[in-house]
Amino acid sequence: MEFRQLGKSGLKVPVLCFGTGTFGGANEFFKAWGSTDVAEARQLIDLCMDAGVNFFDTADVYSEGRSEEILGEAIAHLPRESVLLSTKSTFGFGKGPNEQGSSRFHITNALHSSLKRLRTDYVDVYHMHGFDAETPIEETLSTLDDFVRAGKIRYIACSNFSGWHLQRSLDVSERYGWTRYVAQQAYYSLVGRDFEWELMPLGMAEGVAALVWSPLGWGRLTGKVRRGQPAPPNSRYSDGQAGGPVVDEEFLYTVVDALDAVASETGKSVPQVALNWLLRKPTVASLIIGARNAEQLKSNLEAASFVLSPEQVERLDKASERPVAYPYWHQRQFERNPAPPSYR
Repeated sequence: MEFRQLGKSGLKVPVLCFGTGTFGGANEFFKAWGSTDVAEARQLIDLCMDAGVNFFDTADVYSEGRSEEILGEAIAHLPRESVLLSTKSTFGFGKGPNEQGSSRFHITNALHSSLKRLRTDYVDVYHMHGFDAETPIEETLSTLDDFVRAGKIRYIACSNFSGWHLQRSLDVSERYGWTRYVAQQAYYSLVGRDFEWELMPLGMAEGVAALVWSPLGWGRLTGKVRRGQPAPPNSRYSDGQAGGPVVDEEFLYTVVDALDAVASETGKSVPQVALNWLLRKPTVASLIIGARNAEQLKSNLEAASFVLSPEQVERLDKASERPVAYPYWHQRQFERNPAPPSYR
């Protein structure tokens, strides 16, 4: 398993990270993700460890904390230093006005609760799950810095920030000498390339790695959704509830056609090629993959076992290219504002 530097830090992470949003199924929303119990979770985690994937991602809101609890139980047989744990807070975890956001009050309560559920004294990577516009950035970052100095957090990251949210946060950290975000967890896929417009160039310039969530485009790139075929039975596509940003069907089929061609050349599956395409992109440190069972997990783990050629990546780039928003289309007309490199 390849390991990559996590941004401007000394930490190295595997290029695949196992996401545990499928653990728990505590309510109807998360049951749609999965309902993995402790025994099943331990089996999946052992498969990951055998493959060299020792990075596990969760969040306090996943199944109302049950995901963290199951993950904590499922790794109890492993030496703590052998695994990397990532969790998040910000979103509402309770009904009170202070049970959400990135205030000192909420972060303090959320972190201590996560540590208890995970059965650990520290978290390796702690994310702000979203941007909180009502809390001063100074309050958020000073709180996170305090916990890093106390040894309860090793590294901090953000998720779902805009470019200016992240840049301002980095500037505040630099101004006061506080710990800085070394990674950003972001949506990025062959059918969702907005990340390349601003967040990727910012990550390249400031040393912020990308941890990619939903790398298969909300399940659209599993190979089950194809031109001229009915939606897979018993899936969110069969009732029109695909989820995530809207994707034009003809565009999706064009991308899947290109994936099919490259998959045929490489002897790999459509999702394996879609994941490997992301691993060829700048700033990407790790892809957060999910699985409801061992078969799915083993297939996804194979995505890191090969390397697409520059020509294959270019073909996928062209098939998935979409018009960019202003001011990016205007900037790219000037040769001194090039797009990010197309191949890593």
